[in-house]
Amino acid sequence: MTQRLHIHPTHPQERLVAQTVEVLKQSGGVIAYPTDSGYALGCSLGDKEALERIKKLRDLDKHHNFTLVCQNLSELGMYARVNNTVFRILKAHTPGPYTFILEATNEVPRRLQHPKKKTVGVRVPDNAIALAILSALGEPLMSVTLLFPGKNTMLADPDEIYECLKGKVDVMVDGGACGIEPTTVIDLATGMAEVVRVGKGPVF
Repeated sequence: MTQRLHIHPTHPQERLVAQTVEVLKQSGGVIAYPTDSGYALGCSLGDKEALERIKKLRDLDKHHNFTLVCQNLSELGMYARVNNTVFRILKAHTPGPYTFILEATNEVPRRLQHPKKKTVGVRVPDNAIALAILSALGEPLMSVTLLFPGKNTMLADPDEIYECLKGKVDVMVDGGACGIEPTTVIDLATGMAEVVRVGKGPVF
């Protein structure tokens, strides 16, 4: 059974946000939720069962990198090593449709780190619903773009997304139509900004 919660895109209802977070705190809980670059799948940090559900839904292999979606730079700094140069870049481009690859701290479960580089993707979305969920949860979401197997483009229509996800996730947070572009991915792990993927965020 998939709950469909209609949450206001700019003034999220606390009651519905709390319902979403309760699902995330349950073992294996998976949600679909809107971000500033499109809909995504998310689960609690460290929830192995939920992680496997998402991998199966997206048909991902064990090497696929999840992103830690954080509510602010302070939280991001707990999970990724940030020097002064990197901090200035992050401050100028967050919140926004960017994923940054950085060296992971010991707070990041090993299975979420790049096996050789020990890096992790992190981001702060510019979306009121996503930020409200993150604030209420009190920790990052493990997250991936909602892109169905065999498809090259994301879905934007909540009705279509719900029909595709019925019975596959616990909650679909309906925040209305949003983008269909993935984030721009910038690798800052070496101290130099390297564009890994061009997406919604303008390349700097």
